[in-house]
Amino acid sequence: MSDDPKTEFRDRLESIRTGMLEVDGRFLPMSHNVIEGDPKLWFITARETPMARAAAQGARARYLICSDGKGLYADIDGVLAVSNDEAKLDEIWNIVASSWFEDGKRDPDLLLVSYTPGEAETWMTEGGALGFLYQIAKAQVSDDKPDLGTHTTLNLA
Repeated sequence: MSDDPKTEFRDRLESIRTGMLEVDGRFLPMSHNVIEGDPKLWFITARETPMARAAAQGARARYLICSDGKGLYADIDGVLAVSNDEAKLDEIWNIVASSWFEDGKRDPDLLLVSYTPGEAETWMTEGGALGFLYQIAKAQVSDDKPDLGTHTTLNLA
């Protein structure tokens, strides 16, 4: 694990593709995009979705990550916004997005949304589910407490 929790968080987040975005009390499965050097997360959605409506209002939203494989669990608080940045859209456009929008990046229903994280409560572990089981088993045969990783609150603003 990196000595810098923010760097470790971003590195792990970059290798994860999905989370649950809370909008108006409802959790929506979403696929985020990370751009190196950019603190925001980027989403592509359709114009008439709850996420699009929330972004148009600059709403606060929570984004939850739960990845055993990457050892990252996070509750991220941030702000949604609509973006017209074509260069960002070009950077994050991928085969998954093209499956949803018939006219590609120029589809009139497509909306680019930025998510500016403010604070994240994170849990970062090593070894995923097997590492967890190992730590629990080790604690049972020794006097040691299980090492379940690092729990911290990060200011990402």
